[in-house]
Amino acid sequence: MEYIFKADNLCKYYGSFKALEAVNMAVPQGSIYGFVGKNGAGKTTLMRLMCGLQFPSAGSYELFGKKNTDTALPPLRKRIGAVVEAPAIYKDLSAQDNLKLQCLNLGLPDYGDIPGLLKLVGLEQAGKKKAGKFSLGMKQRLGIAVALCGHPDFLVLDEPTNGLDPQGIVEMRELLLKLNREQGITLLISSHILEELSKLATHYGFIDGGRILREMSAQELERECRKCVRMKVEDTRILARIMEGLGLEYKIIDQKLADVYGSLNFSETAARFAEAGCVIFSMEEHDESLEAFFISLVGGDRHA
Repeated sequence: MEYIFKADNLCKYYGSFKALEAVNMAVPQGSIYGFVGKNGAGKTTLMRLMCGLQFPSAGSYELFGKKNTDTALPPLRKRIGAVVEAPAIYKDLSAQDNLKLQCLNLGLPDYGDIPGLLKLVGLEQAGKKKAGKFSLGMKQRLGIAVALCGHPDFLVLDEPTNGLDPQGIVEMRELLLKLNREQGITLLISSHILEELSKLATHYGFIDGGRILREMSAQELERECRKCVRMKVEDTRILARIMEGLGLEYKIIDQKLADVYGSLNFSETAARFAEAGCVIFSMEEHDESLEAFFISLVGGDRHA
């Protein structure tokens, strides 16, 4: 497998504070990499390192197959488009003029792509309105249009759906999928809306306290979050005996709650529990969401 970005024991310190500590991470080429972590976990710091906005304190990384110390890397950064923390736009310029300025910064020969980019992000009707008067969602769209100037191979997006209404979120999802599937752009996306991220990502990286806790494919995550029957019973010790007798896998949550993996016939199950003298209070289909998986992985009651 080829990787567009690889980190090897990457560290970033601010004085005694360790923003990133021994990060090992690999973003497969052609993937949509969902980057998940609490506020302050180190996501933005790592994105800034990727984009060359900051330098590592220790460790190293590779981008497009070149190490961060390679003199051949800086010119290759033109192949990255990014929206990190906030869209990099000029508030006194229109959307069109913002894109013109970015074309000049990249040394692009003409402005021929600008109308198509504005249409792609839904800003073709913005006209001469200054970006400073845009809504938060419009600024997000413009930031992505700026990031797409020059046809990047790697797009790094920090909260791309921030400020969008439900319809805008759907449109953004369709846009990102189109960029990945039709143009082959690799995307790294951090998002607070984990349920939305699960509709996009092909791979995930979970970060907490400046460390990568786990990387996995969407298929691996799906297996981890597989469907089950959540049962509330009088005594899960009896449930354990019954499920072992049936040869079914189960997970005890507490004294009365358990998840059973496999097909259960309600009538037959109820009869077995009645015979064992154990009351079933409820049975319902259940599958663990990305949010629930993340919270169980890193702990705490907030996500990012």
